[in-house]
Amino acid sequence: MRQPLAKMEAGMREQDVEDWLRAYGTAWTDGDPDKAAALFTVAAEYHETPFSDPLTGRDQIRQYWQEGAADAQEDVRFSAQVWSVAGNTAIAGWQAAFKRKASGSFVELDGVFRLVFFRSRNGVTCSRLAEWWHRRQDEN
Repeated sequence: MRQPLAKMEAGMREQDVEDWLRAYGTAWTDGDPDKAAALFTVAAEYHETPFSDPLTGRDQIRQYWQEGAADAQEDVRFSAQVWSVAGNTAIAGWQAAFKRKASGSFVELDGVFRLVFFRSRNGVTCSRLAEWWHRRQDEN
């Protein structure tokens, strides 16, 4: 039986957010821009910093992940913790570390996500990601 649309767009559960964050981390550690882009809605907004223009849509998100992660990073580690879920919005803390391919320098990141999700029959995707992060880099 088909569920009403309002029921399918009900708020997120913490487990949904944890699953999405796990998939995001896997896409990053695997260096897979296609996996990363698939986590977002077709017209998603991805705000890397509060001051930069957002990436809009899966194609721009895929390109960002190709150039900024797959082509530039190796030995990636990622972890995240759900801090809050209200309706379709979640706040999560995250940590990452990787080695830059070009320089060999080691980078550690500590950040926060504000995530807005969309639920459909096909699962949960992110329609808006905003992040704030700090970096510590070991110069070689």
